[in-house]
Amino acid sequence: MKSRHQRLLLILAGLAVLAAIAALVLNAFQGNLVFFFSPAEVAAGQAPKDRMFRVGGLVKEGSIRREADGVTLVFIVTDTEKELPVRYKGILPDLFREGKGAVVQGRIGGDGVFAATEVLAKHDENYTPPEAAQAVGDARKRREAIEATAKTLQK
Repeated sequence: MKSRHQRLLLILAGLAVLAAIAALVLNAFQGNLVFFFSPAEVAAGQAPKDRMFRVGGLVKEGSIRREADGVTLVFIVTDTEKELPVRYKGILPDLFREGKGAVVQGRIGGDGVFAATEVLAKHDENYTPPEAAQAVGDARKRREAIEATAKTLQK
């Protein structure tokens, strides 16, 4: 085989290896990609049914209850517009409380309850997860716009 053909074969083999590495990296990235949705977006059907995603908002006051096994916890995450029931089995962060911001990761079950695999809570007195703050702010703006429209129609 001529050296020219050997060089071409070596270049093609190198490109094939680079393509395989790129495919593996992109596949791993796609598998670890997790999107964020608010409870209102989940209620509107915008969240994926077959993938893990995150939901954030405030833990509704008076909604936390433990199930009989003592490990499973059920609570409601709200963006003040919509509410989403969440079931989580595991140890909660120390700062997880009612009325405080939280982000949960998991998927929607067949019964409409969000089956969480991870719960993240705020980490200091002045911090709310950015996604949760954005979701609550958006819901508040939508509610205020609806109320303003209703007042205008009443006049």
